[in-house]
Amino acid sequence: MNVGLKRILRAGLVCLLLSLLPASGQTGGQQKPLMSEDVFKNIQVLKGIPVNQFMETMGFFSAALGYNCTNCHGTEVLGNWEKYANDTSVKQTARRMVLVVNTINQSLFAGREAVTCYTCHRGSPTPKVVPSLLEQYSEPPADDPNEVEISPRAPATPTADDTLNRYIQALGGAQRLAGLTSFVGKGSYDGFDSYHGKVALEVYAKNTGQRTVIVHTQNGDNVTVYDGRNAWIMGPDKPVSVLQLVPGGDMDGVKLDADLAFPNGLKQILTELRAGFPTTTINDREVQVVQAMAGGSRVKLFFDKQTGLLTRVVRYSKTIVGPVPTQIDYSDYREVAGVKMPFQWRLTWTDGQSMFSLDDLQPNVAIDPAKFAKPVAAEAPVVAPAKVAQ
Repeated sequence: MNVGLKRILRAGLVCLLLSLLPASGQTGGQQKPLMSEDVFKNIQVLKGIPVNQFMETMGFFSAALGYNCTNCHGTEVLGNWEKYANDTSVKQTARRMVLVVNTINQSLFAGREAVTCYTCHRGSPTPKVVPSLLEQYSEPPADDPNEVEISPRAPATPTADDTLNRYIQALGGAQRLAGLTSFVGKGSYDGFDSYHGKVALEVYAKNTGQRTVIVHTQNGDNVTVYDGRNAWIMGPDKPVSVLQLVPGGDMDGVKLDADLAFPNGLKQILTELRAGFPTTTINDREVQVVQAMAGGSRVKLFFDKQTGLLTRVVRYSKTIVGPVPTQIDYSDYREVAGVKMPFQWRLTWTDGQSMFSLDDLQPNVAIDPAKFAKPVAAEAPVVAPAKVAQ
């Protein structure tokens, strides 16, 4: 299956399912999260999880099996969304395997997620059972830097504090960072939701923990807003298009993005800081790794050993079947008001990859507070909430 088609199909399912969210409970402060069984029909083993985690679980299945929507739901769904309500043998197998994995983890590993779908599948629909002599006697593939873990014998040198302090200095120093109170950036975006064509991008941020990203796709605006307390996402062509994020993986990630825009207080924001990772490289450059907790989510931060600048952030969201990684790679640092800032970042997750590029960034400008308010969707025809089978 063509990779681009796979991403479009996955994105289409995400848009469809989010469009079917009921309108109730979408305003005001943090509300009780909508659970999978509140929105989708025929939920059997994925009950009791928020809608966002349900969608991340779909992404986990996709990454583990190398599948897209049609592989599980059938090719009939391409022209008829109602067909998602049909059961298939693949979906039935998936339900059984979720129970098998849960049983293994509960009985052998005290409930720890030691085994997941990815343990056996590794991107293939069929687990391999015969050892590969080619793999055994060939040159091993390059290590994935995201997979390095702290060595119990390695000294934590430099310490996490040392690495973060050097990062602040590399950006321009604490004093100059403190002088940056806001910025507005404009540029371009390229992703599956823009059909991998460049579209306009806007970024608004304040050091009060507020950040808004607006992508002007061909079908309407995709918006992510964090107002310092609440977070929302909005997309086009959905009867109910604004979804408030609940505390956890997605919201932790949106908040971390806002914190990294003004990183002076990073050591106070991150908790459980750890160092002592083995040497690893990204794009043939050595990096130093710091692990931490951002809210309730584990994150890894990769800093260029030579420059001290942040190269990559990987955060892990929990799902009912295992952790899902989201990776952001930062590049093209330029000096703005005495502070080095990344003008490019690439977002990679289980359902695709997107590139954000800034052409212009204006520091310390007044920003209309409405930019950080709950986004307002364009009017759409009133459609009764429906349910989709999974």
